[in-house]
Amino acid sequence: MIHKTLTLTALLILVLSMGRSVLAEDGYRLWLRYDQVQDANKLQQYRQQVSEIVIEGSSPTLAIARKELTQGLKGLLGQDIIFTKQPTKAGALVAGTPASSPVVAALQLNDKLKAVGPEGYLLLTMPVNGKNSTVLAANTEVGVLYGTFHFLRLLQTAQDISKLSISSSPKLQHRVLNHWDNLDRTVERGYAGFSLWDWHKLPGYIDQRYLDYARANASLGINGTVLTNVNANALVLTKEYLVKVAALADAFRPYGLKVYLTARFSAPIEIGGLQTADPLDPTVQTWWKDKAAEIYSYVPDFGGFLVKANSEGQPGPQNYGRNHADGANMLADAVAPQGGIVMWRAFVYDDKEPDDRAKQAYNEFKPLDGQFRKNVMVQVKNGAIDFQPREPFHPLFGAMPKTPIMMEFQITQEYLGQATNLAYLAPMFRETLQADTHTKGKGSTVAKVIDGTLDNHTLTGIAGVANIGNDRNWTGHLFGQSNWYAFGRLAWNHQLSSESIATEWINMTFSTNANVVLPVQDMLMTSREAVVNYMTPLGLHHIMGWSHHYGPGPWIKDKHRADWTSVYYHRADEKGIGFDRTKTGSNALAQYAPAVQKQFGNLKTCPEEFLLWFHHVSWDHKLKSGRTLWNELCYRYSDGVQQVRDMQQNWAKVAPALDEERFAHVQSLLKIQEQEARWWRDACLLYFQTYSKRPIPQELEKPTQTLEYYMNLDPQFVPGI
Repeated sequence: MIHKTLTLTALLILVLSMGRSVLAEDGYRLWLRYDQVQDANKLQQYRQQVSEIVIEGSSPTLAIARKELTQGLKGLLGQDIIFTKQPTKAGALVAGTPASSPVVAALQLNDKLKAVGPEGYLLLTMPVNGKNSTVLAANTEVGVLYGTFHFLRLLQTAQDISKLSISSSPKLQHRVLNHWDNLDRTVERGYAGFSLWDWHKLPGYIDQRYLDYARANASLGINGTVLTNVNANALVLTKEYLVKVAALADAFRPYGLKVYLTARFSAPIEIGGLQTADPLDPTVQTWWKDKAAEIYSYVPDFGGFLVKANSEGQPGPQNYGRNHADGANMLADAVAPQGGIVMWRAFVYDDKEPDDRAKQAYNEFKPLDGQFRKNVMVQVKNGAIDFQPREPFHPLFGAMPKTPIMMEFQITQEYLGQATNLAYLAPMFRETLQADTHTKGKGSTVAKVIDGTLDNHTLTGIAGVANIGNDRNWTGHLFGQSNWYAFGRLAWNHQLSSESIATEWINMTFSTNANVVLPVQDMLMTSREAVVNYMTPLGLHHIMGWSHHYGPGPWIKDKHRADWTSVYYHRADEKGIGFDRTKTGSNALAQYAPAVQKQFGNLKTCPEEFLLWFHHVSWDHKLKSGRTLWNELCYRYSDGVQQVRDMQQNWAKVAPALDEERFAHVQSLLKIQEQEARWWRDACLLYFQTYSKRPIPQELEKPTQTLEYYMNLDPQFVPGI
């Protein structure tokens, strides 16, 4: 009897533990949580304002919208909402297109719908059949799906839905995630596990996670995904893999998500049996046209190619004495008959070491302006070096008025602490988008360059290098989700503020309770500046660890390329520190408009956040704070550490309102981040002190180890390489 009782007790404990794991808050739901509205008054209002749903049509996309409304409203309102064919009472939600819904067609919204285009939508409070209703109308079914997520977001964020008058459409045509995923499922610069794409099980097995991925992107209006790494493998273009690509494309299509592939320039040789990949060779041109036709036979709505060429060892047209336009145009001609596009990356540098790598892309692409086919976009990183914690905007923005320029941001945190550091990147994205190129006078912002309004381009786009992997919470660090979210929201509307996006994400991911929102928003809005402070303050850049880019490495030198070292960029000596990019140095500033040259070229007017990017500055130069450059560096590095400690304190405040699992996850990573911030501060200050010969101000925390200790640290098996 005792044995039986113990057995039953053990079984009960097992069942309870299993139940706990089922209910565990692991971050998988992202921002699409749909938990019941906690404000009793707001809940009562919503229940009155959403009494029934009218959505007609049986297409896969409308079925997804119907399912989303069913699950979302049941969760948020705590009750089932009935479906009807006509509004029968006040509070009906009417959703559809004029083609799919006679009810929507009868509302005669044609003029308003024309203004929102193929992907936009309307959310209107208006009478339908004499009953006050909410109307979600769009020109296409994907527009209805996008509007569905917007409507649910209003409830998730506790907005007033009684008098809706929303007209929303994307400011950019192509809103694309770039996955640097390899066919062996490793992810270059990925810090959230392995690739989502299980090529071994495709095409036969469609993981539920593929659908959840597409759903999350649809909730943001992201409409494209590049499945494979820009350091491309030609095998993905073979029949063996195209059937797998087709299976993913079929799964994504109802969510409005197009598939793109990276094209390895030497594919005609590697998988085609040709002797050359010369883009002007007729046999090569024919090979690519045939290959494109084959791809479209598997994926009729294939988006096109993303290409990295003549960069970091990747083959390209320059191997044959041709230029980037020659290569891009060959591929553009191959996909043009089916409406495909080519996104040709401008991140290039050749085998010859330049006097300043920041000048390379401009030097190669500016002379080619106007020579690209109309279905080519040149994809340009936000800055001229390589996704540093802070860079001035790339000089190519505004410099190629005859060529559509596509923005490339990095969502994965290759240079911002990878998956152990909290760094909300919306302020960084916005900083670049709002930067004024002055190429057509004041107000010629980067945003106007990429959305086509500055130079009258209709082909527009934005790309984000994804931070997504098969970790249960998708992004490694729970707060990494905020960067996926922020990229998607800014891709749809680059005028949104970082603060408003942060508030949305917090409301949808954690709570609308001010006791949670305010501390977490403070964490988000200070996090990127904290990372800049403890890594690369005042315009320092590219001083991270060798190869894996993890941790500090300002001492890196004597590598096979000077421009892959740290000393090449900071140029510290006994006189001062910084890279002189003015007329007395590399003159990279000459690539910018005169107004920008004037501002950045003068020590007195150069923004201090870019000071050491453009100038070699004396250690004793006085800054706006009244401190010398050396002392200011010491304070900035110390401020970064303190900002992380402030984030820890803010996170502690929300413990009573959050689940244990997610709280503990972030708390642990903040502890690691504080340790890594001190590592950066101490290693960099000790190293730069060997040149400055000046003491760290007495009131600041001092390093606890020697410089030799930090220089001998050699982290092994860092992910993402």
